[in-house]
Amino acid sequence: MSQRDEFHHLFDETQGLFRELAPGLTTRIFPGEHAMLSVVTIAPGAMGTMHDHPEEQWGVLLEGSAIRFQGGEEIAVRKGDFWRTPGGVPHTMRAGPEGCKVLDIFAPPREAYRKAGKGFG
Repeated sequence: MSQRDEFHHLFDETQGLFRELAPGLTTRIFPGEHAMLSVVTIAPGAMGTMHDHPEEQWGVLLEGSAIRFQGGEEIAVRKGDFWRTPGGVPHTMRAGPEGCKVLDIFAPPREAYRKAGKGFG
């Protein structure tokens, strides 16, 4: 494997493993050995399915605005906000009127996200 295979661009839509999470929600996944990045694009007003997983998840809102549903709370987030979701905590997001882009970081990597496909796993 070339070292070039280890370099990516955040906004290059051709890179990463593509996964459709729900209507209006897509992600590009970059799996590593001990962590995984997921660049999620959410269409205006679209919302994911409430779900949980054992892996810890950090998220950064890169563009737009959204409501983060986590642990029974609804928290408005804007560009630059970031959060931690412990394993086992139910969560999802609904994009604001302009849609949003989120960078998620998982540790350890989510096994279900090691391949392209559909759904949250």
